[in-house]
Amino acid sequence: MTRHSFLLTVALTLGLHAEIRLPALISDHMVLMRSGAAPIWGNADPGENITVAFDGKTWQTVAGGDGRWKVRMDLQPTGNGPFLMTVKGKNEIAVSDVMVGTVWLAAGQSNMELALQSTLGAEAEIARSANPQLRVFRVIKVGKPQPAEDCKGQWVVSDPKSSAAFTAVGYYFAQRMQHELQQPVGVIDGSWSGTYSEMWMGEDAIRRVDSIREGDARRRALLAGYPDKKNKFVNEYATWLESNGRKDRQAADAAHFAAESISTSDWSTVRLPGKIFDRPVIGAVWIRKDIDVPPAALASGQAFKVLLGDIEGFEQVYWNGTKVSETSYQTYPGAGYPRYFPIPAQLLRTGKNTIAVRIFAPAFAPRISNAPGRFWAFTVNLEGDWLAKIEYEFTAESVAAIDKLPKPPNTPPLGNSSVIFNGTINPLTNYGINAVLWYQGESDVSRAFEYRSALGAMIAEWREKWNRPELPFYICQLHGIGAKQPNPGESDVAELRESQAAMLKLPATGMTVQMDMGESGDDHPRNKRTPGERLASLVLARQFGKKVPYSGPMFASRKIEDSKIRIQFTHAAGGLRARPLPAVYDVNTLAGKTAPLIRNSPQSELEGFQICGEDRRWVWADARLEGDSVVVWSPKVARPIAVRYGWADNPTINLVNGDGLPAAPFRTDDFPAHTAKNHFGATP
Repeated sequence: MTRHSFLLTVALTLGLHAEIRLPALISDHMVLMRSGAAPIWGNADPGENITVAFDGKTWQTVAGGDGRWKVRMDLQPTGNGPFLMTVKGKNEIAVSDVMVGTVWLAAGQSNMELALQSTLGAEAEIARSANPQLRVFRVIKVGKPQPAEDCKGQWVVSDPKSSAAFTAVGYYFAQRMQHELQQPVGVIDGSWSGTYSEMWMGEDAIRRVDSIREGDARRRALLAGYPDKKNKFVNEYATWLESNGRKDRQAADAAHFAAESISTSDWSTVRLPGKIFDRPVIGAVWIRKDIDVPPAALASGQAFKVLLGDIEGFEQVYWNGTKVSETSYQTYPGAGYPRYFPIPAQLLRTGKNTIAVRIFAPAFAPRISNAPGRFWAFTVNLEGDWLAKIEYEFTAESVAAIDKLPKPPNTPPLGNSSVIFNGTINPLTNYGINAVLWYQGESDVSRAFEYRSALGAMIAEWREKWNRPELPFYICQLHGIGAKQPNPGESDVAELRESQAAMLKLPATGMTVQMDMGESGDDHPRNKRTPGERLASLVLARQFGKKVPYSGPMFASRKIEDSKIRIQFTHAAGGLRARPLPAVYDVNTLAGKTAPLIRNSPQSELEGFQICGEDRRWVWADARLEGDSVVVWSPKVARPIAVRYGWADNPTINLVNGDGLPAAPFRTDDFPAHTAKNHFGATP
């Protein structure tokens, strides 16, 4: 290499290194929080002079020895925009269409992630969603073993082409906030479905809680030992198939069963989910169904996913004749893990599509185990008639052979602790936000009591990372989940709600109640307008001083009066009310399914109350309104000591205040929590 070419290479290398670099959040169409110290940051050469120009003003700084730099802009007197921002050092970056208003971090699991297109009234709402002052930054899901400084994603302006993929709760929240405040609204969507609380906690928070720190250690050990256990199972299962003559005999031409245009005159009609044949067929079987895909599925840009549930056997899935997913005994995750997978965009078309599934079941009769409300493709309900055909069949296996069938090891739950905090949350902590909107807890129900320790530690850590000791934190309390319970008693979901409510003891926290919004056959209630607007009312009242209703009745005190207990409430604005109960309740709104509502206390003015005596045996109670209190009793309990309200996974309730907002669940007792002994990482 000549001296000239060497110097040119060095110069080019230094030039590339010297370029100012901005994080993904600081990009076109962003919304900056209106504050006196809105942060803008990035990387450059150590010692490089940086100038940020915005709305006729400039801010200057010098990159530190590690190349990092930050300025804080006073945006209090700034208009809404749009503005052009330039960042200049040895190079210059222009960031266009920048708005100034409010910014909110929407985090949590699937009910926060659920897209607008998958909710009630989606088509009409998407059609009218054009709003240049409502923008969403969707953080691309990337888990990290260590805290990351940047993430991937982009700011998107709300319009009919983009809004379908927005977080529905975040969208309806932002829409109401933008209307009320007449300011631009930005939502940073950091949601991630199917996640437990420790994935959202950094290592600092994990270490603060003894039981969680110990559970994290157990979990890491389980993850480390899983590969050896899985390899052992695979080898033993292969031997079992060989020795029992049960190796798969795959058809030479899968298209004979999976292609779109085949004759199905010799196929049987079966109802799924459930068992595929009335008799125990052991071998290989096919099921197929034509699906009508709505145009919105292709226009949304969101992944088209299929949820089939837990399958007895090993399956291959074909979409319009092309294989899109496969599970073998080598990849089998174990019982209880649903088959959930995306369909490639190039295989999708509006209107008729065909799904075909081959199930190899060498030991037990094939079946699909799933609740109807969790059996779908995108928003298309898959419950109902399918076609089925046997490819080949084994003779029934002996009991002795079945007894020797190897059992797969329990698959560790998804991911390591802290990975979402590291990959999704930590990169956001320099950005100015007005508050956190949190909808999570479904994955933590089994250890609901411990959840209060996890969530409290997480809130404290996030506030430290943002360097805001009272960063507002607003919680969506869990909705009604699962089937109606005919008998009173313990409820893990109710204990999770109680742990969420325990966060109200912390400063700058708030909570919306939505246990009146469940669907017994769908873990994801499709009405997301109401949760979003309830959140907005809470924030408008608490953070902006707006005189809007934001809370239903909250338990204040109880007084035993002979054979009855009187309950007093706060937030009883306009007096307490008994909302009329409907004749039916929602099972699955997407499928239009309802079921008759059977009242637990048919003669009572109020539903949802339980009462017990010294024996701690709960019975459904009668309850009536008396002014701003509720009197609760049961002829089965002569000397009551405690009352519970809404204490069920999916309770039937009707106590509201004059504003129509539902009362929060509560209990007057301090009996040990049903889930108190369940801890993170304790599952073997």
